[in-house]
Amino acid sequence: MRTVKEVSNLTGISVRTLHYYDQIGLLVPTAVTESGYRLYDDNALEKLQQIMLYRELEFPLRDIKNIMESTDFDRNRALQQQIEMLTLKKEHLENLITFARGIELLGVNYMDFTAFDTKKLDEYAEEAKKNWGKTDAYREYEEKMKGMSKAQENKMGAEIMVLFVEFGEMIRSGCAPGDDKVQAQVKRLQDFITENFYTCTNQILSGLGKMYAGGGEFTANIDKAGGEGTAAFVNQAIEEYCK
Repeated sequence: MRTVKEVSNLTGISVRTLHYYDQIGLLVPTAVTESGYRLYDDNALEKLQQIMLYRELEFPLRDIKNIMESTDFDRNRALQQQIEMLTLKKEHLENLITFARGIELLGVNYMDFTAFDTKKLDEYAEEAKKNWGKTDAYREYEEKMKGMSKAQENKMGAEIMVLFVEFGEMIRSGCAPGDDKVQAQVKRLQDFITENFYTCTNQILSGLGKMYAGGGEFTANIDKAGGEGTAAFVNQAIEEYCK
């Protein structure tokens, strides 16, 4: 058993932070002495390692707590996800280094902004967080992505964006979200997700629609493909479809 000070010295996490983790129920000490000193065993330290890895990936403490308290939480599977996300983060940093060197060599006219694209990492992290409560969907997604090459991933990403381009064309032609043509396009989107990622039930599809229109990376990418307002339009069309 280690005291809170010993754990702090071992991990580099401040005593104050460890006290806070205890207060919010994220990392409760294994025991507390009669004098009120917190003590941690090896199991607690192993849990702290998981927390530190998630923090390195910039997960909010609330999300870490929800993930680790899930009845479906699997330490080995979580570790595999963390390795994948850390690898993506490493690739992203390497791209930024290359970008910075390009500026150094070529000056401000080196206008390649792809190094700042964190879409893949953001989507993977989002998927990891959302699917702990939908383990069947997650396992199906994991199985379908297993062994997929980057070229195949890029092809699949391009194909789904084509669907959003077509949604944008429907907006410009005066279609409403409830029109038969638009509703058929929603069905195509649902079928595409089911075929390539996981079984997309109406409940999951409804959640995706809200995420598409919720701002951030997804909304920006969809609006870039289909035109301003496409993400919101798709969400409205999905709501009609799921009624």
